[in-house]
Parts: sequence; structure tokens; C-alpha cells
Amino acid sequence: MAKLTRRGFIKQTSAGAATIGALAAAPGLALAHTSPRTRVTDLSTAELHEPLVAHVRNVALGEIALLVGTREVIVRDPELVMRLVKAAR
Repeated sequence: MAKLTRRGFIKQTSAGAATIGALAAAPGLALAHTSPRTRVTDLSTAELHEPLVAHVRNVALGEIALLVGTREVIVRDPELVMRLVKAAR
């Protein structure tokens, strides 16, 4: 089991909170799992009927885990991860 320090915990939860804030600002992000480069132009057509949680799993790979209801969707979007990391600072 990896050793977890207070500093590491705060760092990880800060990135997670930034991800949740970004998802709240862009609810159409859940549609990005089909193609990270696909742009959603009309957010009014985006529907999500289940809770959504995003977790930045690996900053170096730009990997985000989207937990939608009981499913987990892995998205790789290094640009989004870097924006979230910058916002968390």
C-alpha cells in the first residue's frame, strides 16, 4: 500500500475539487469519452440523468476517470488536465 501523507492527500483532493468545479461549469464534458477532440457545440442537448464525479488519475498521461452512476469511463485529455492543475494552484 502506498504511503499517504497529509500534503499528498491535500494535493490530490485539490485536483479532484478543481475537476468537479470544471465539470459543473461544462456539463457536456461527459460526452467527451467517445473522442477527446470532439467539441460539443450545443450544451442544451447534452443530457445527464446520473451523478457524475471526475477524478484525475494520472496527470502525466492526462487521464481522467469519470464516474457516471455505476459506470467508470476513462478519458485521456492532457489539455484539460493541465488546465485543471493550473486552476488548482
